[in-house]
Amino acid sequence: MADYFAHESSYIDEGCQIGEGTKIWHFTHVMARARIGARCNIGQNVVISPDVVVGDNVKIQNNVSVYTGVVLEDDVFCGPSIVFTNVANPRSHVSRKHEYQQTLVRRGASLGANATIVCGHTIGRYAFVGAGAVVTKDVPDYALVVGNPGRIAGWMCACGVKLASGAHAPKEATCAACGMRYRTVGDTLVPQ
Repeated sequence: MADYFAHESSYIDEGCQIGEGTKIWHFTHVMARARIGARCNIGQNVVISPDVVVGDNVKIQNNVSVYTGVVLEDDVFCGPSIVFTNVANPRSHVSRKHEYQQTLVRRGASLGANATIVCGHTIGRYAFVGAGAVVTKDVPDYALVVGNPGRIAGWMCACGVKLASGAHAPKEATCAACGMRYRTVGDTLVPQ
């Protein structure tokens, strides 16, 4: 007996791995060779393609396709209807499966509803991609990215509260909600 829950309308292909306590909801398809960690919540109408890696405690909301080449580390949040890509220049009549690019979403990052994540980029730890943003380049740890194309508009605490506005990381910041302290190293924030 499986140590995860899969709704009767979902399809779980042979050869995938699903961790303990994970819940997979209506009309979702987990394809062969996908690896899903423990305590994940995979929403309705989600597709997880072959060779995708999903860490522990990841939340994938409804209507998300997680394509081959995507790696979601632990504690990532994927809002409803976000879009991942895996080929930079797709054409229906040209097979480019050998050109899949990796997209890495680092631990604790949040991707807002309807965001588009163009392949080949890394979204940093605890970064926050705003609803509808289009990510076209790497996102630093703790950065808040909004707009099309996505641009840094502020900096976020690991707890999800905004620390500061602006494209440049503040020299120092303290979260008003949890008290966590940060300092700038290079072009990004690091916890103290």
